[in-house]
Amino acid sequence: MRILLTGATGYVGGRLLPVLEARGHEVRCLARHPANLASRVGRSTEVIAGDVLDPASLARALEGIETAYYLVHAMGDASGFERLETTGAQNFSAAARAAGVKRIIYLGGLGEDRRELSPHLRSRHEVGRILRESGVPTLELRASIVIGSGSLSFEMIRALCEHLPVMITPRWVSVLAQPIAIQDLIEYLVQALDVSIDGSTVVEIGGADQLSYAALMREYMRQRHLKRLMIPVPILTPWLSSLWLGLVTPLYARVGRKLIESMKHPTVVQNDHAQRLFRVRPRGAAEAIRAALHYEDREFAETRWFDSLSASGAPQKFGGTRFGQRLVDRRAVSVNAPPAACFATIERLGGRNGWFAFNGLWRLRGFLDLLVGGVGMRRGRPETRPLRVGDAVDFWRVEAYEPPRRLRLFAEMKLPGRAWLEFAVEPDGPGSRVTQTAIFDPVGLLGRAYWYGVYPLHKLVFIGMLDGIAKRAKYAGPAGVSDTAA
Repeated sequence: MRILLTGATGYVGGRLLPVLEARGHEVRCLARHPANLASRVGRSTEVIAGDVLDPASLARALEGIETAYYLVHAMGDASGFERLETTGAQNFSAAARAAGVKRIIYLGGLGEDRRELSPHLRSRHEVGRILRESGVPTLELRASIVIGSGSLSFEMIRALCEHLPVMITPRWVSVLAQPIAIQDLIEYLVQALDVSIDGSTVVEIGGADQLSYAALMREYMRQRHLKRLMIPVPILTPWLSSLWLGLVTPLYARVGRKLIESMKHPTVVQNDHAQRLFRVRPRGAAEAIRAALHYEDREFAETRWFDSLSASGAPQKFGGTRFGQRLVDRRAVSVNAPPAACFATIERLGGRNGWFAFNGLWRLRGFLDLLVGGVGMRRGRPETRPLRVGDAVDFWRVEAYEPPRRLRLFAEMKLPGRAWLEFAVEPDGPGSRVTQTAIFDPVGLLGRAYWYGVYPLHKLVFIGMLDGIAKRAKYAGPAGVSDTAA
């Protein structure tokens, strides 16, 4: 099927694109800035410059297209977003009709059609009406808040729960919603290609649970082991709430205000059309949150975030760099030794070999861990064979072992969060470049206080360890065994 995907640089479109490619569809993406998509698309995917506000570009983009996804929003615009969304929908519907498109798939917002809707939901419904009346069969999916790492609603909930030990909660947190996991939403969008419909129709979709935003926040706290006090108040206007969100969450105040204005209305599924038309069996809110955290872990582990840091050229800040919820402290050194020697030196860390610098501080940390019921430094490490995934190395556990380029250790000491220590080795001219990265996923304010409180010692220890690795690798033989105490 030849498909046009608008909004491929957005959250939902960015998740949908690789799924369409993997299922063998011929995809064309419409983007105002094609260069932003160049590195994200497959070889068979075409990226064409265009804008829904530019009718001429739409004619080119829709030529030969069978099905078009309309995933365009203007909520982040400073002013007049409703006018822009209406104009864009009118342009797109006219161009799709002229090009002979067989189906439009549009993602809108849940909420009853009524006059007192928020501007955001009112605009979402108006765009759907324009597309449905275009003469092109249109399937409008209406969804409540989307739960997935990086989604607007999930990041707002996460930031509030992580940053605020006491929350003043306005009335909108008690309004019912029907959150949907991003994985289930994508499956609905993919199945919408083949669903049999008569003309145009609206299908309401949601997860398995109907619950309030307060209940959703409490479930997030439960899974993250956070204790928070929520104090309800009868009055807190969307304008005041949006300013509050702008201080404690990553959301812009104007986007937060539009989002909160929509939260005043229940967003729950009112009929069983989705069950009759689709094969999706959506998960509940708890599983959606669990999946968001799990996939975030996996994506972070697989991403070469140290490359991004290198490319940015940004100086090292106190406490490292933030990547989403995580705090990252990265250091690198060039070593006049081959990668195999560098990696062999790194995999000797721990146990009787020590940590190549400030071993007294490492032993003190292990002793403090024992005092609070942790494993301490007493486990040592394998001495007679190479490391394997799952091996204990003092109070670390080997999580990834890919000789001669990567070793990642997961911390099993008692911490207010989760921690990793990763080493990467790459060829660098006649020698090597060794990158050492400490990653911390703090739980609440205590986690952040811990990270910044011990950061001066971490900096001292990690710099010393990296210097010790470089010295030993330089004097190591083929097996990585040093001839000097360095």
